[in-house]
Amino acid sequence: MFCTQIKMNDRKIYEIDGAKFSTLEEFFEEICNVVITGAEWGHNLDAFNDILRGGFGTPEEGFMIKWLNSQISKERLGYPETVRQLEKRLKGCHASNRKYVSRDLEEAKKDQGSTVFEWLVEIIQIHCAGGEEYEDNVQLLLE
Repeated sequence: MFCTQIKMNDRKIYEIDGAKFSTLEEFFEEICNVVITGAEWGHNLDAFNDILRGGFGTPEEGFMIKWLNSQISKERLGYPETVRQLEKRLKGCHASNRKYVSRDLEEAKKDQGSTVFEWLVEIIQIHCAGGEEYEDNVQLLLE
């Protein structure tokens, strides 16, 4: 499910450009440059989820993320980047989580399971209509 029903009125639109980043870290930099300029945040998936709740300079009444060149992002944030991210996660995760991260890593090496791109889209969708935190009133448009 993509949040593409658009009734914008005066809603703030943030355009991120998938042609400008190739890694999860570069995605976070794009978020810094476009969505929350000047705000301090954790540069991780949990912190990105927090940004979508509003605050951090984002409008409390909701906003739209217009993801330009999303197909490029889907390719660049695919399985090779997912493997890289899971290898990093495995090094720093708590011992009780290692078997889960290892399982996800093995799947990613076989081009199975969710990719980094899918992680990001899923996080955004939580805050869209139909998501668990729909009251945040976020919209996602993949172009």
